[in-house]
Amino acid sequence: MRRIAVTDIHGCKKTLESLLDRLALSQADHLYMLGDYVDRGPDSKGVIDLIWQLQRQGYPITCIRGNHEELVLRAASGNFRFLERWLLTDGKVTMDSFGVSRCTDIPQEYLDWMKNLPYFHEIDGYILVHAGLDFSLDDPLSDTTEMCWLRHWYPQIRYQWLGHKTILHGHTPVGSHVISEQLNHIDQAKYLDLDCGCVYANMEHLKGPNLGQLAAFDMDNRELFFEPFRG
Repeated sequence: MRRIAVTDIHGCKKTLESLLDRLALSQADHLYMLGDYVDRGPDSKGVIDLIWQLQRQGYPITCIRGNHEELVLRAASGNFRFLERWLLTDGKVTMDSFGVSRCTDIPQEYLDWMKNLPYFHEIDGYILVHAGLDFSLDDPLSDTTEMCWLRHWYPQIRYQWLGHKTILHGHTPVGSHVISEQLNHIDQAKYLDLDCGCVYANMEHLKGPNLGQLAAFDMDNRELFFEPFRG
């Protein structure tokens, strides 16, 4: 059995399918997905549908929440200060994938799925979270907002609190060379950022060095996989 982590798919269904084929994912493996299934990319609905399809087929998949699921839920609830701007940018392609023009028209089963996603997940040797943990708090697992939005938290890590666990996260896009270098020092640093900015391959003004790929991490074999953007 392999434990495999993937994050920040952002509607890139074809890229996810290609990555899973490359991994030769089997029902003996467990796939952990660290949030941001929606927004920006071409097929947000299709990504969720693919996850559900694989789960129905018996593939063990654990999903946690990202900040873009939070944005969709805010938009659907009417509690979103920047709704109009979001609908013109990230949210528009999400609405298009569902064939709707209003967030409230997204089928309830999809909203319920997002609403029920946990903010973090712990397994042997790892804490899985979308963005990071706020180590300025006595209990870094107490602030769920920061779990979805936090950046630049590495200097705060309290290694005595963390113990033997390593934090796997996404949210902050970094090039594949950065991810590979982090893996080289994972036993000391105890973190690994798996967001390789897959969706930015389709956004020239945001694309940076070695971005535009979807990353997967085999936790048990300590192996990285990178799949270039395919849509």
